[in-house]
Amino acid sequence: MKNPMLAVLSFLLNKIFIFIKLKSNCTSATDKNGNKYETSIFSRGDLLEVPRTLFVHFGIYLGDNHVAHLIPDILPALSRNKASIKKMVTNKRLIAGVLAKVASVRVDTVQDFAYDGDIILNHMDQSISNKPLSGEEVAQRAEKLVGTTSYSLLWDNCEHFVTYCRYGTPVSLQTDKFCEIIKKIIRDQRSVMISAAVGLALTLSLGIGPSTTLPCFLFTFTLWMAS
Repeated sequence: MKNPMLAVLSFLLNKIFIFIKLKSNCTSATDKNGNKYETSIFSRGDLLEVPRTLFVHFGIYLGDNHVAHLIPDILPALSRNKASIKKMVTNKRLIAGVLAKVASVRVDTVQDFAYDGDIILNHMDQSISNKPLSGEEVAQRAEKLVGTTSYSLLWDNCEHFVTYCRYGTPVSLQTDKFCEIIKKIIRDQRSVMISAAVGLALTLSLGIGPSTTLPCFLFTFTLWMAS
């Protein structure tokens, strides 16, 4: 039986190098003017994927070099300044949005959406059992959802958004794969022993007290009860 801890490392390494492995499937191109993305190969309602370091970002092509995508963003919850909100989401805004569970479905150019990454076209059609809706219906669904929305890293992310728009059902293959790995870790008694050993080491190095002992105990106890 494969060690689940090794499965986690394999999962992370796979995400780190995924953009290398998928280059042969990429639909991005560079024209004579140095324009990296040849949008003439996209059709309204297409599902676009951009492999990032640890995850894949998704969007729906609306036409005219614009993409609707769901992205964590704290600024819409803090400000009504449309000019500021319209600016591309920075890493600080994104991280704060993840922590606050606030996001927005926004429309950006293909270049801003891709963020210098390679674009894969309609790759999920091979993995989702539902047939894609018509391109116009997909795009209209995406346009109706533009605006501030809730966010969950596992249960309500950019992949759920695009699969709902294109296939009629919100699913996330990334979430399913991640949860399956976590289940394997929890079921493996060795992970409990490892967490207990790490917790004991931290307790001894940081000192015995409620602030250090209790979290380590609760985490190990949770793994033990779930295993």
